[in-house]
Amino acid sequence: MISKSMEEYIKTMYILKQKNGNIRVTDIAEKMNCSKASVNKAINNLKENGLVNYETYGTIEITDKGEELAQKILESYDIVFLFLKDVLGIEYEKAEKEAESMKLSMSDETINQLAKYVHQVLGLRNLNCNYDINQGKCRQCIKRTKK
Repeated sequence: MISKSMEEYIKTMYILKQKNGNIRVTDIAEKMNCSKASVNKAINNLKENGLVNYETYGTIEITDKGEELAQKILESYDIVFLFLKDVLGIEYEKAEKEAESMKLSMSDETINQLAKYVHQVLGLRNLNCNYDINQGKCRQCIKRTKK
């Protein structure tokens, strides 16, 4: 199990990979508004947990395990964001910021219950299939579009 701050690092790396095709320490530090030393410490921690592959001054690669975790983190964020924006009607930018901070303090069990509620209210999918944020089968079948 990794800390919430390490989750933010792996999520940021995943997003940078999707956006730029590569991941650099400088880009991570800039995106997260932290020092390169902090990024290197986080990368080493993630490497010890089998989430990234990295050699000093080399390229950073996210492992399959790291990608699965990053996707789970993004799914959790999406659930909270949809609740704030589409269920409560909070303005898009404010919902983005608040979803980010709220997601960090929520357990998987709470996310699972919130997902069921959000999907039921929005009519996106019936999640009476024992939805679990840790199971990829449900994440892959839920399709959403940003409004």
